Amino acid sequence: MVDRSYQCKGVLILAYQSFGVLFGDLSISPLYVFKSTFSGNLSNYQSEDVIFGALSLIFWTLTLLSLFKHVIILLNADDNGEGGIFALYSLLCRHAKFSLLPNHQTADEELSTYHNPRYSYRNPQSLTVKRFAERHKKAKTALLLLVLFGTCLLICVGFLTPAISIRSAIEGVKVRSSELHYGVVLIIACILLVGLFVLQHRGTYRVAFMFAPIVILWSLSIAAIGVYNILKWNPRVYKALSPYYIYTFFRDTRYDGWISIGGVLLCVTGAEAMFADLGQYTAASIRLSFFCIIYPCLVLQYMGQAAFLSKNFAAVSTSFYASIPDSLFWPVLVMATLAAIVASQSVISATFSIVKQSYAIGCFPRVKVVHKSKWFRGQIYIPEINWVLLVLCLAVTVGFRDINHLGNAYGLTYMSAMFVTTWLTALIINFVWGQSLVLALLFALFFGSIEIIFLSSSFIRISKGGWVPLVLSVIFMLIMFVWHYGSRKKYLYDFHNKVPMKQILTLGPSLGIVRVPGIGLIFTALVSGVPATFTRFLTNLPTFYQVAVFVCEKTVLVPYVPQKERYLIGRIGPKSFRMYRCIVRNGYKDVQKNEDDFENDLIMSIAEFIQLEAEGSGTLEGSVDGRMAVVRTSEKFGKRLEISELERNGEASSSMPPTILNSSKSHILQYLQSTYEMESPGSTLRRRVRFKLQPDMNYRDPNVKDELLELVEAKQSGVAYVLGHSHIKAKMNAPCLKRFMIHVAYLFLRKNCRAPAVVLNIPQTCLIEVGMNYYL
Repeated sequence: MVDRSYQCKGVLILAYQSFGVLFGDLSISPLYVFKSTFSGNLSNYQSEDVIFGALSLIFWTLTLLSLFKHVIILLNADDNGEGGIFALYSLLCRHAKFSLLPNHQTADEELSTYHNPRYSYRNPQSLTVKRFAERHKKAKTALLLLVLFGTCLLICVGFLTPAISIRSAIEGVKVRSSELHYGVVLIIACILLVGLFVLQHRGTYRVAFMFAPIVILWSLSIAAIGVYNILKWNPRVYKALSPYYIYTFFRDTRYDGWISIGGVLLCVTGAEAMFADLGQYTAASIRLSFFCIIYPCLVLQYMGQAAFLSKNFAAVSTSFYASIPDSLFWPVLVMATLAAIVASQSVISATFSIVKQSYAIGCFPRVKVVHKSKWFRGQIYIPEINWVLLVLCLAVTVGFRDINHLGNAYGLTYMSAMFVTTWLTALIINFVWGQSLVLALLFALFFGSIEIIFLSSSFIRISKGGWVPLVLSVIFMLIMFVWHYGSRKKYLYDFHNKVPMKQILTLGPSLGIVRVPGIGLIFTALVSGVPATFTRFLTNLPTFYQVAVFVCEKTVLVPYVPQKERYLIGRIGPKSFRMYRCIVRNGYKDVQKNEDDFENDLIMSIAEFIQLEAEGSGTLEGSVDGRMAVVRTSEKFGKRLEISELERNGEASSSMPPTILNSSKSHILQYLQSTYEMESPGSTLRRRVRFKLQPDMNYRDPNVKDELLELVEAKQSGVAYVLGHSHIKAKMNAPCLKRFMIHVAYLFLRKNCRAPAVVLNIPQTCLIEVGMNYYL
């Protein structure tokens, strides 16, 4: 009983918090739905039946697409509690071999978040279609392009939502100040937009507590205004909920009515957010919020506007603000502006998240992802995307003088994204849920046909604003596909040119070079073998560190990888080589830790692996490429190393000179490093720690203690990061299209994105870059 009451309390708290993130965009739509619907020739049909028909269309669109499709069905298609277009793609790739990620391992399937017991049922009828798609690479590429196109549409939503929401809210001023010039309204909207984007880097943790009350108060206010208008103007408006009025609407308006439904679809803009941001809440909490507050409030508001318009059709261009009682106008205007800002903030944050997910699976150029410890879980900031969104947002706000054109672009973008989601969900029903192909097709045909009807109307308006998001989506998709193509070709080149392990073994423990104190981290995309970068380094500089670790950071198609399962550690060659492999597995929504935390976790994981190998798995001496182990899952041996934190640079006095950590370095190198760290603002924030063996620990194998001691001494001597600095070229006999993609498009993206060292937050004093020519 106590557990049940605790669960109910948790659901209520999440339901309350969800208002400020999920429903801002959906709740702000009454500002422009009727206005956009009657913006064309439909304004010539000034009858009650037409108004009721438009209301019936709005009601059933909101009910079918928001309530039934998203709230009842789509919220069940979660990936370990996460939603969004990448969650659908991830589920498909894990239940069928649709993924184009090249470095998949069988060990990835052992992650606790990889399999969901809810999706364990397999339908034999779906095997034929699945096998066909798995055998044909073109089918996999088509699925990826569909996902990327849907992603690009959602990126366009990231700048269209703030533009239309804030501008629609501010234009209410013109209802009371008719003499106010259009330019003044535009300037106010632009100032709010600039302020919104400029403050993104500060996060929302200080003001997020206000988001939910604003949206709740706004929703209840528009519901109360709706009830007031129903009682005052036309209590018979409830009859419009009958689908019969949809028939009369098209019977009376015909072609003009069909064109106008491009405005009706704006009533469901924001519905995708309920699924996309599912990970922060639960399906139960979202359903509770939608059923109890959002849905009834929106229905009452739309009914109230229809009742008002049935007696005041001349005010259709300002129907929302014109229907507000005089005494409540200014408070409602302020609340509308605040709700628009909240809705815009949520969409911008969601855009950052979807770009980060695209980058994680290798489909977006390298960007800087910022996450601060005091921010909420999953909240990130991407500076490059923020400024691109600001420029595009200001461009469409100023460029579309008619806000109805902005509505056309917004509606077309959202409905196209919903259409993509519909077909991905149909694949989920068949491949993941194990339902029959007939049921999946019925879902796709039912909801897809509704969306196609809306899209057909929107495409008629494509010359009136609809072309903008389509053109930008195609540009974004080309950028993402070119980056994915170039990155995949580069990986395949590395894979085919890796050094055979037998060649490494013939060199002996010293590798035929001088081994110096320290740890060398060689970053590579390969999960097996030795990259050509390493041998090229040895060829040009025949010396390396006493401990070599080949680090591969890869993305697994799960939203999050638990910290205890993140590090996959193995040994390369015999123990005397002191060469290890570390595969760092991240989910597509995982946020990278600080570089110094990564170093410490890596050292602890290798130490745990050494002990686990000796006492748990027996010796692997003489193996070519040792078995990999997830070391953090085992608490059998405990922590073999102690960590003591040292003073930071710049704090206190020089009582902790750099030589204490870098005793093997010359005085000149120590001086240069200390000077760099004092001048670099980021370096002073790095944690300075020292490892040492636990004195009371007993070792069954004395070689284990020696190896751990050597690891600790190497860490104290310093850590160097070895990265490949690649020069990409197409083969001489490559087709013209491939040469253009490599020499022009891919190289342009590489030159104008973040460098790998910047993304990994590697200090310049620890960085070694090895030049490599790639002929793709």
